[in-house]
Amino acid sequence: MTLALNETAPDFEAQTTEGRVRFHDWMGDSWAVLFSHPKDFTPVCTTELGYMAKIKPDFDSRNVKVLGLSVDPVDKHSDWSKDIEETQGHAPNYPMIGDADFNVSKLYGMLPASTSGDPTKRTAADNQTVRNVFVVGPDKKIKLILVYPMTTGRNFDEVLRVIDSLQLTAKYKVSTPANWQRGDDVIIAGSVTDDDAKKIYPNGWKAPKPYLRIVPQPNA
Repeated sequence: MTLALNETAPDFEAQTTEGRVRFHDWMGDSWAVLFSHPKDFTPVCTTELGYMAKIKPDFDSRNVKVLGLSVDPVDKHSDWSKDIEETQGHAPNYPMIGDADFNVSKLYGMLPASTSGDPTKRTAADNQTVRNVFVVGPDKKIKLILVYPMTTGRNFDEVLRVIDSLQLTAKYKVSTPANWQRGDDVIIAGSVTDDDAKKIYPNGWKAPKPYLRIVPQPNA
């Protein structure tokens, strides 16, 4: 199964470190970040889980829930959490799925449908495709998909930046330019005519080209 942007994120029920959850119900009217890991006690993921725990308040303030996943049973996650806290200074403070039956990994196209067997006998290399980030909106649609190689740690500050853009552009008829940060100027969406733009932005806009209409960020 291959997922694409704007498709409905597959719903699932899974056991986590904070009890059993049904994904869509657990989300409620929030945004969500689902980020996955090939195996417990892997070095790069250890740093990622710790950093995510450190900046979780930044996700909370944006009405974004965080959900981790590892292709190992839940009972292994608690021991890994101790290592994460010891080495990174922060233990996971969000639920972690134990995807021992590979159900979620298959639903999200991270492992082949034929995958089976004992997850504890699989290596990180066997699960190397399970290093993804999915951002899901309150409408349960997939807004962002990132896939990382085993050797490269994920940039969760970038995930926050994209969420800022997604939330802004969902509310206002604008787009964000390259390297945009919250508070920077934005671009009037191409779907907005000049006549409509004059009503929204009576003070006008900068236009180095007719199709590139730049305005201050709304509600900055």
